[in-house]
Amino acid sequence: TEGLNLCTSGSATSCEECLLVHPNCAWCSKEEFGSTKSITSRCDFLENLIANGCTGAIENPKSSINVVKNIPLSSKGSGLTHSDVTQIMPQKISLNLRPGDQTSFRVQVRQVEDYPVDLYYLMDLSLSMNDDLDNIRNLGTKLAEEMRKLTSNFRLGFGSFVDKNISPFSYTAPRYQDNPCIGYKLFPNCVPSFGFRHLLSLTDKVDRFNEEVQKQKVSRNRDAPEGGFDAILQAAVCKEKIGWRKEASHLLVFTTDDVPHIALDGKLGGLVQPHDGQCHLNEANEYSASSQLDYPSLALLGEKLAENNIHLIFAVTKSHYVLYKNFTALIPGTTVEILHKDSKNIIELIVKAYNSIRSKVELTVWDSPEDVGLTFTATCQDGLSYPGLRKCGDLKIGDTVSFEVAVEARSCPAEDTSHVFTIKPAGFRDTLEVAVTYNCICGCTSRAERESGKCSGNGTYSCGLCECDAGYLGAKCECEEGANGNTYHNMCREVEGKPICSGRGECSCNQCVCYESEFGNIYGSFCECDDFSCARYKGVLCSGHGECHCGECKCHAGYIGDNCNCSTETDRCLSNDGQMCSGRGNCVCGKCQCTEPGAFGETCEKCPTCPGVCSTKRDCIECKLFNSGRLADNQTCQKHCKDEIITPVDVLKTDDQSAVLCAYPVNDCVMKFTYSELPSGKSNLTVLREPECGSAPNVLTILLVVGGSILLIGIVLLAIWKLLVTIHDRREFARFQSERSRARYEMASNPLYRKPISTHSLDFTFNKLSKSYNGTVD
Repeated sequence: TEGLNLCTSGSATSCEECLLVHPNCAWCSKEEFGSTKSITSRCDFLENLIANGCTGAIENPKSSINVVKNIPLSSKGSGLTHSDVTQIMPQKISLNLRPGDQTSFRVQVRQVEDYPVDLYYLMDLSLSMNDDLDNIRNLGTKLAEEMRKLTSNFRLGFGSFVDKNISPFSYTAPRYQDNPCIGYKLFPNCVPSFGFRHLLSLTDKVDRFNEEVQKQKVSRNRDAPEGGFDAILQAAVCKEKIGWRKEASHLLVFTTDDVPHIALDGKLGGLVQPHDGQCHLNEANEYSASSQLDYPSLALLGEKLAENNIHLIFAVTKSHYVLYKNFTALIPGTTVEILHKDSKNIIELIVKAYNSIRSKVELTVWDSPEDVGLTFTATCQDGLSYPGLRKCGDLKIGDTVSFEVAVEARSCPAEDTSHVFTIKPAGFRDTLEVAVTYNCICGCTSRAERESGKCSGNGTYSCGLCECDAGYLGAKCECEEGANGNTYHNMCREVEGKPICSGRGECSCNQCVCYESEFGNIYGSFCECDDFSCARYKGVLCSGHGECHCGECKCHAGYIGDNCNCSTETDRCLSNDGQMCSGRGNCVCGKCQCTEPGAFGETCEKCPTCPGVCSTKRDCIECKLFNSGRLADNQTCQKHCKDEIITPVDVLKTDDQSAVLCAYPVNDCVMKFTYSELPSGKSNLTVLREPECGSAPNVLTILLVVGGSILLIGIVLLAIWKLLVTIHDRREFARFQSERSRARYEMASNPLYRKPISTHSLDFTFNKLSKSYNGTVD
């Protein structure tokens, strides 16, 4: 009971209120209890009530559990009387719960061997499943052979679906009424579309399954999604027509190669009425409400499947596996397997899914009351406990697992209220029925005394307290209100509108009698004061530096503030150099608040990035290593440099990013050191043993470097010039080659060819025998 006492701080005024405060609170119904000056709380921890003298009159009810029916688990399923098979234990219990008082019980579940199996095969008969239909024509015989290896009592049924035969889901034009495949060259003949058709009730005559499958023909719908969820719901709820047995494990295998229509899709076809979850198979075993009701929702499917103990197996093509895998998270007891495009692996798929179902147990809760909390802890085959888990996997047939179920009532419902809820493994017919009643009424309430002399004859005595009749008040109903109405109560109020006695006491006629508190004293004419409701610092009242008086801290000398946590002393803010916070911050409440970026420490003395830090550290190096400098006095050096760790080295490493490199001149040389802060608060100084001194420059070396640089530059310039000339020549040659390749000459016009005979014409005039000739000379 150390710390806060939840019982007394709850201010319970009756036994029933006390029970609601905390499950460990008890009520003292003794008449004379506590002192006369203050009211000792009747609602307290049991040990406190006993210590205060309440014995033999304590109300402290606890939650209880009673196992009503507990038949042992069966080991085998198939036998003469299947109704005697038990897979969960116990089968019925009753709980009497006190609010907040948690109780628990253990549930055991076993998957019995050779349990009967009913398997209903629901197939998509849309056009894309035509090749699948060919491959399952002998499925019944083969599947029965495999399943009889797992159970000796196996029955098989068959149903098919396409989609709602309304637009836009199917072809509804008159020319498609009898054959929706008209005009489809790849497959010109098929049957009209339908929602769901139940073809074969569950039977152990597997040859009939083969016969029904061989009669089937595919159909054609307009959109890609199918109406499979309509078919699943009808197969689940039409128990009589399908033939589900109460004493068998129910498997519903759903095969398709496309996505399903879900709730609200029906609005596209004008279907606004939600699915009612009822069976709508007509005399021809066809779904008659296909064109009246919307598609069912996932929640409705999950509810009806669980209600009828059906394990749904989605056998879908690989391209839609992820979608249906997500559906399994929303529909308990559902598994999904990948179906080959031609359904050749269907038998292997069913056997695998069945083994998967039988290898796990998951508890579900039905009709759980809102004011009852349930937590589960699973103990699986490995013997380990898994809190918060309500399922076990990797089980073998015949394995037993257990679950610890903790139950707690959160509140008290109306008087005489009771609830019944059910715990059942998913897919099992076996259930555990839990009846809940509430322990919210104290036993002393039933012994109440009306017009009791203990209440001055003016009230009812119940559980140690008086409930006064109208017109009377006081602890013993000894005061009469009379004509003045609320005179007595008003005298117990500090001001009009405030609670009587500040809510922390009772008004006995015209005076407040304050409650007792484990935290301290409640006092004042109206119980308005106490010595424990003042401000705290780190959980300590008035920081331990003041006294609490009527909700206000009265601080000791040297402290101020609402919670007295602020010291007015400044001695702790003085740094070693005598400055306040090393000149890098302000002294607030006796502590330094550093304002210089990078500064820290109790007096802001540490600041690797602050200007002048190197010179501060230099003083410590000079005094501690070389006994020189302004701090050379030994006492002064020890005082100012007590937190410095100095390490001399021959070679200074500067690769530490957290260290600051410092340097200062010493006789034409340079002394270098690095400085970093350690987590312990001390400073680490790494300093060279000897200063670094530079040597005189070498003239010959300088001349050689300058001359070599000039020569290198000249060679580079010549190389660049040569490169440019070469580039130019190559471009010119390339241009010449290009022009020559473009030239086209004929023999007659070759500029280099000349004829061997030349003819020349001359114009001349001369006289011959006094005749003039003007022409040519041969």
